[in-house]
Amino acid sequence: MIGFPSVGKSSLLTALTGTQSEAAAYEFTTLTCIPGVIHHRDAKIQLLDLPGIIEGAAEGRGRGRQVIAVCKSADLLLMVLDASRPAAHAAILTRELEAVGMRLNRAPPAIYYKPRKTGGIAFTATVAQTQGLDAVLVQRILHEYKIHNAEVLVRGDCSADDLIDVIEGNRRYVRCLYVYNKVSTKRSVRNEKER
Repeated sequence: MIGFPSVGKSSLLTALTGTQSEAAAYEFTTLTCIPGVIHHRDAKIQLLDLPGIIEGAAEGRGRGRQVIAVCKSADLLLMVLDASRPAAHAAILTRELEAVGMRLNRAPPAIYYKPRKTGGIAFTATVAQTQGLDAVLVQRILHEYKIHNAEVLVRGDCSADDLIDVIEGNRRYVRCLYVYNKVSTKRSVRNEKER
């Protein structure tokens, strides 16, 4: 589970797994990764409560790099968001994860890329490219990486960023579920006021 501080990750972990994770009214209650296990149909699913991250985490603010490093090994991310906070929080978290090479809810680009020793750059596209990826752009991108001999076969409608991701070769494509927490209905708000 990844999210900003105080969005209810620890409470959610306790509710789903029974593992006690400290929850309090102040930010950064969770300082280390707290594991829990969900038992579902004879399967054990490990759920990790990670410390909250803040904007700038990809550059190391608030121990963000350490938290994001754990995310890179996950099979599924639960992005926990506070429904009462700005909707832009999901975009901020996505941007932080993208900055370290994670691609959420996207399939790897349909690009075959193979460096060669000779022969120049061979570019082939099997479908129409509507995002501007053509032989000239491919050649310019490869030359930026000091690659002068390669085979590039594009099997889908891809962008220049997709080609760069394939050349870099260190991108991680991960499924992400968005969990909105702390949603209050009018009835529950009324009950809290009566208390």
